Amino acid sequence: MGKVYDWFEERLEIQAIADDISSKYVPPHVNIFYCFGGIVFTCFILQVASGFAMTFYYRPTVTEAFSSVEYIMTDVNFGWLVRSVHRWSASMMVLSMILHCFRVYLTGGFKRPRELTWVTGVLLAVLTVSFGVTGYSLPWDQVGFWAVKIVTGVPDAIPVVGTALVEALRGDVSVGQNTLTRFYSLHTFVLPLVTAVVMLIHFLMIRKQGISGPL
Repeated sequence: MGKVYDWFEERLEIQAIADDISSKYVPPHVNIFYCFGGIVFTCFILQVASGFAMTFYYRPTVTEAFSSVEYIMTDVNFGWLVRSVHRWSASMMVLSMILHCFRVYLTGGFKRPRELTWVTGVLLAVLTVSFGVTGYSLPWDQVGFWAVKIVTGVPDAIPVVGTALVEALRGDVSVGQNTLTRFYSLHTFVLPLVTAVVMLIHFLMIRKQGISGPL
């Protein structure tokens, strides 16, 4: 085992990376209120894992979406648990994100030189809400259908480009299969990928600039 470690150590300098992580200075004012960002990240990991598990059984069609969700909840072993974890961790993620934003604002974490860290955080907040909007429609029940109809109809109030935006979101003039397909693609591929990239940038900035000072 030692030879394997030495082989990787020679090429990747694992010990140097571990020393850098473990020796990072943590200010004495840091307390439990500084943990909300980590909770958001933990919930995101839970979302990815549980969501990936459900893709094995979920069918993104207007005729089978609801019945596939019922199948996950009633017939798949521990399917009810996986979907419940996905649902409740989503709520926890939004709540923790809101508390994290308040904490950062109240402690001045958005001030120089951390403006770009704040900008990436705001982008992550928008992405988090987008997860909720797209995921809400996937069961394709009455609540999900009318929610997506209302949400995608909002841009229609924008002059000139409103109608085009609505059709781009829905994939058609009205809500239907194209809408569900687009929301499913956004929810399971586009948003997770973009969120992971922005989250990495966010973490690297925090790593570089350190934790903001006390209130």
